[in-house]
Amino acid sequence: MRPYLLLTPGPLTTTDTVKQAMMSDWCTWDEDYNLGIVEVIRKELVEIATSAPDEYTAVLMQGSGSFCVEATLGSVVRPKDKLLVAANGAYGKRMGIISEYYHIDCHVMRFEEIEPVNANKIDTYLNEHQEVTHVSVVHCETTTGVLNPLEEIAAVVKRHGKILIVDAMSSFGGVPIDIAKLGIDFLISSANKCIQGVPGFGFIIARRSLMEKCKGIARSLSLDLYEQWETMEKGHGKWRFTSPTHVVRAFMQALTELKAEGGVEARHARYCENHRVLVEGMRALGYKTLLPDEQQSPVITSFYYPSADFNFKDFYLKLKAKGFVIYPGKISQADTFRIGNIGDVHPTDFMKLIETIKES
Repeated sequence: MRPYLLLTPGPLTTTDTVKQAMMSDWCTWDEDYNLGIVEVIRKELVEIATSAPDEYTAVLMQGSGSFCVEATLGSVVRPKDKLLVAANGAYGKRMGIISEYYHIDCHVMRFEEIEPVNANKIDTYLNEHQEVTHVSVVHCETTTGVLNPLEEIAAVVKRHGKILIVDAMSSFGGVPIDIAKLGIDFLISSANKCIQGVPGFGFIIARRSLMEKCKGIARSLSLDLYEQWETMEKGHGKWRFTSPTHVVRAFMQALTELKAEGGVEARHARYCENHRVLVEGMRALGYKTLLPDEQQSPVITSFYYPSADFNFKDFYLKLKAKGFVIYPGKISQADTFRIGNIGDVHPTDFMKLIETIKES
């Protein structure tokens, strides 16, 4: 029995069948695991990501999403390269911090937390700084829930001939993306987001021709993306170091359930309906959203505190006691809290949430 629903951007509420998939043990060198699970996952991730699967490859990496972002930046951007990070929240800023640790020549173009990344400003910067080789951006910035205009950003970056790295942590699997059509070179996401697996690993979907050129760039042993990819390629699904087998098996079940739901488009439609029910219900109760509707993703929604004396902790504990766990706010400009719309949650759950908030 679930003690509560996780209305968060990940970890999130998973199905019982995803959890049950972790009830068996797997040998990390056996073909049943490497060929029958890992290689299937790698193939299906690429097929979800693009209409040109032959041009891309997938590599799985132990750890959280941030491990995969660090592995990508540290294994793709060379010491002589220059990186432009477009940041309008905590996760964009984190890419700048990672760059500092790796001594990457990096400029962080900062936008307000409630402001989408502006593709025109990226265009202007690239015109003035032709030494830039790579551009990175977060697609859905869960600091606020803003959905950055990825098509516009990608068009600018590709027109300038730069390598595009996209943190699609909270959007991949829940928002339709064709990385070949957009020209994305490296896309990063995590098991415990819109595909609705559990935490423990992330993945990078990369343009194969560029991945093949990354040998020897990494400054980390464990986070060497090229070595991890080469081992999986040559070993047909073998991981360099201990694989999180139970989590990987659960993810394969989650992929099966994504297909059964109707794929990314169907899941996106459910998340959008979750968001609609939530926002309409909260507005009817007097709550105001942080973002205008046109900037809002269906992933997570930020709300202003309803009054100056609002006590979020009390509000949180009351909802938790009645079966709903939400998120605190994360921006510096206003007092907010956040409610996630993704995971194994449905419009009826949000109707119940609204009734619970009304009674609280």
